[in-house]
Amino acid sequence: MVGVPVESAVLYHNGALMRKVVLKFGFIAGAILSGLMAITIPFQDQIGVDHSLLLGYTTMVVAFLMVYFGVRSYRDNVGSGRVTFGRAAAVGLLITLLASCCYVGTWEVIYFKFMPDFADKYAVSAIAKAKKSGAPEAQIAALTKEMDQFRVAYKNPLVNIAYTFLDPLPVGIVFALVTAGILSRKRKPDEAVAVSG
Repeated sequence: MVGVPVESAVLYHNGALMRKVVLKFGFIAGAILSGLMAITIPFQDQIGVDHSLLLGYTTMVVAFLMVYFGVRSYRDNVGSGRVTFGRAAAVGLLITLLASCCYVGTWEVIYFKFMPDFADKYAVSAIAKAKKSGAPEAQIAALTKEMDQFRVAYKNPLVNIAYTFLDPLPVGIVFALVTAGILSRKRKPDEAVAVSG
């Protein structure tokens, strides 16, 4: 890069390395989310809605461990063992966003091609659960109305995408912020010696 100041060249290089880390760990997390969703969806009726949700969120926790490993890789390979909270959070949030996009894309294909009755089954399950718990008739009627609105809205791809992002995004954001807090903390002098030695 002839004529480019050294600082600009370093920033460009660091940005390219950050992009590489985000893409690598974001796609790994996305593959975990998407793969396990695709594997478990055929068994949803046997597993049940409650257990499906538990399994889904457990999968998200496993997948979002890649946020930690991605930020740590960035800190060790790009930041020479140091990273600020802001930079760590940015890397973690970008990994989360990419993984969430993979999750949403997979769900959209599964929903519109293979499971267009998901919203109906979900609504029936929610109403049955309310009845089983002994909820008053007024509450069940209100839930039934809410579920009818949900079924109609969920058929709209944009609404469907928005709802689907609400599954992994909060979990990933928590992971990104906790990871940033852990990996950006300043090392004590004896830790720095142990790491360098």
